[in-house]
Amino acid sequence: MVTVRRLALLGIFIVVFIVGGAVLIGTVLWTRITEPYKGYALSEQFVEIQPGSSAVDIRRGLVSAGIIRDDLTARAALFWTRQASRLKAGEYHFDRPMSAVDVIGKIARGEIYTRRLTFREGLTIAKMAGVYAENGFGDAAAFVRAAGDAALIRDLDPNARDLEGYLFPETYTLSRTTSASDLVAMMVAGFRRNMPDASSRAAEQGFTVRQIVTLASLVEKETARADERPLVAAVYRNRLKIKMGMQADPTVVYALQKAGRYDGNIRRADLSIDSPYNTYRYPGLPPGPIAAPGKAAIDAALAPADVGFLYFVSRNDGSHVFAETLAQHNANVYEYQVAYFRRQRK
Repeated sequence: MVTVRRLALLGIFIVVFIVGGAVLIGTVLWTRITEPYKGYALSEQFVEIQPGSSAVDIRRGLVSAGIIRDDLTARAALFWTRQASRLKAGEYHFDRPMSAVDVIGKIARGEIYTRRLTFREGLTIAKMAGVYAENGFGDAAAFVRAAGDAALIRDLDPNARDLEGYLFPETYTLSRTTSASDLVAMMVAGFRRNMPDASSRAAEQGFTVRQIVTLASLVEKETARADERPLVAAVYRNRLKIKMGMQADPTVVYALQKAGRYDGNIRRADLSIDSPYNTYRYPGLPPGPIAAPGKAAIDAALAPADVGFLYFVSRNDGSHVFAETLAQHNANVYEYQVAYFRRQRK
């Protein structure tokens, strides 16, 4: 009888010991997978997960980078979250202590590290290269070299010598490893995506894609107002129709920039600069785009307003006044330029 009691007590003790041990182990593991941890010395750490990496490879990489304390903790977090098969490839950024559970959750959700880079409408390749470099994405010269790969647009523009006008202005989401060439390819893809029928629409009107994008670049540089873009496009289309010179100041600016002579101002002598981009000196459109037009400017070039305007002049408030005849235009110039600046000097 005593032996039976002792065996029973021993059994109870063993069960209590096992349960207690399990509870203790579980508590320790729960604490390890839920408490924040930071095992890297620098203020931030990047971990790149290659496509096709196994859960074993990923957890070892996280431990090696100091993101998760040790392999046991990593395995426990994967077991608890049931996310081992959902971990996504990409580069991940860590800059604060995180629990192993949160780390696994971040990777399972695919919260890949990216940065956003915005190019506004109307920038040249040179200006875009400056934006690229100033925001810490890489060397400006590398961007310029990449933008010289005209093969990316050859099917739409056989005469392109570079990608001026075809680097679509918008906001791009980039990883740390996105190269200048990768970005330029994305920007050309952006042009194609936003103007999928540019070639057919241009051909229907007797223009090439290059001519339409060139015209759109003039529109983009002349006005930032949505209501004026179709009017400005109409002015230049009307001038082309009657073989009148474009006489567009932005083309002179572009010519001066290419010659390294632009200091922010246009002088009367600059209007005679010998450049095919100088539309005061050479008739018709310039030989190519002078900047990157946005979709609205390209749409305006393809669908100008049905008006007879041949002239426009700035009102000095961001808007313009339009005219059909030279007499009307001269009167507008006097009112909004000559008289206006006289009043300003008083």
